Amino acid sequence: MGTSADQNLRPDPDALLVEIADYACAAPDFSAEARLTAHHCLWDSIGCGLLALNYPECAALLGPLVPGGGHPGGARVPGTSHRLDPVEAAFNIGTMVRWLDYNDTWLAAEWGHPSDNLGAILAAADWQARQGEALTMADVMDAMIQAHEIQGVLALQNSFNRVGLDHVLLVRIASTAVATRLLGGTREQVVDALSHAWLDGGALRTYRHAPNTGSRKSWAAGDATARAVRLALVVLRGEMGCPGALTARTWGFQDVLFKGRDIVLGQPLGDYVMRNVLFKISFPAEFHAQTAVEAAIQLHPLVADRLDAIARVTIDTQEAAVRIISKTGPLHNPADRDHCLQYMVAVALVHGNLTAGHYQDEAAADPRLDALREKMEVREEPRYSTDYLDPEKRSISNAVEVFFEDGSSTGKVEVEYPLGHRRRRKDGIPQLMEKFEANLRTRFDGAQAARIVDLAGDPAALAALPVAEFGDLLAASE
Repeated sequence: MGTSADQNLRPDPDALLVEIADYACAAPDFSAEARLTAHHCLWDSIGCGLLALNYPECAALLGPLVPGGGHPGGARVPGTSHRLDPVEAAFNIGTMVRWLDYNDTWLAAEWGHPSDNLGAILAAADWQARQGEALTMADVMDAMIQAHEIQGVLALQNSFNRVGLDHVLLVRIASTAVATRLLGGTREQVVDALSHAWLDGGALRTYRHAPNTGSRKSWAAGDATARAVRLALVVLRGEMGCPGALTARTWGFQDVLFKGRDIVLGQPLGDYVMRNVLFKISFPAEFHAQTAVEAAIQLHPLVADRLDAIARVTIDTQEAAVRIISKTGPLHNPADRDHCLQYMVAVALVHGNLTAGHYQDEAAADPRLDALREKMEVREEPRYSTDYLDPEKRSISNAVEVFFEDGSSTGKVEVEYPLGHRRRRKDGIPQLMEKFEANLRTRFDGAQAARIVDLAGDPAALAALPVAEFGDLLAASE
């Protein structure tokens, strides 16, 4: 039995911290498929951010936190003229990318949006490049693969939502690891920074669930990336870590916030998540609803002229969708609507499409939408729930059927894999890049837009481009 002195000895760092740090600091060795997917993921994420700039509620949160707080040699924020310190730049970029719920998605025991990490990655890399570090966009995309992997593999078997914590916790963890390394941190400093990221605990999911759903869910990831960069910079100044942040009895993350369960990595870290990430291509719908919207759009021609004759609508879905996006009753704002399965299906049935504009108050005032919602029944289909978690399938299935008052029906339309799934890359990637170009042209035109489009079509040229040149190319004029 150890003495009290032995018990007070400072422990070795938690094994999970060390394993993540070793991965973040290792020489990149990723597949060609992962690197090409990262190329497409980067442009899709940038496009989502540029489109978000057209929404005043998003734009109002951007720029320096206080007047005059910019930085003349600071990191660039795409689509704007802002030059900011890397913490504020991370918040800006992360908020833009996530604002419209249109960037990529990962679904497992925990869900989330791995490209949220781009806020920290691009801000840290751009800042470091402007301090003289010879970083290229290949470094940015390698960091994206790593952040996707850390967040996604942690999500495989650890369900933070079941203890009331929001998935942006994993954005903070992944972003801290890669940002510390991009900013010049050693393996030991990455371990220390990660310990602080876990010590921060987790944001509550309150802002994602009725009746408290609100716009914080659109900037929560930006906040997580900013915190990650701040922690990296604090540790790089010499701040010590906390080796038992996860496992300390009584006081560690696992005992305080995870009901005493161990947090585990579901598999070795590599490039699995980037290769299998889910893209939102056709419409900005919370991902558990993507295939339901696809099914409803197929049904639109059969119901558009018979909306008043609809008796009921059934939606068969996965358990996760039932738990997080099945909503009845009033929807108070766009953030409420874009996380309501019934609302999204109603829009698709009525309009044959779903855009960000359909979540705004004016579009939501259409009485046909709430009338349809009241006729909907959402049911869990056990097979869909099983296939959702199957690592060989990772389907996100939904089926929609419309029944009319005369007893007839449309028949059930089932969609198992959304267009943005790895199994549909051949059809999906061309449309993903069309989505990017359309989003790009909401902010840029002429020669600047043409140069960006050319670069988006040339993975080798993008990889070789210095990070600072990329930031300048994506910047708006003063």
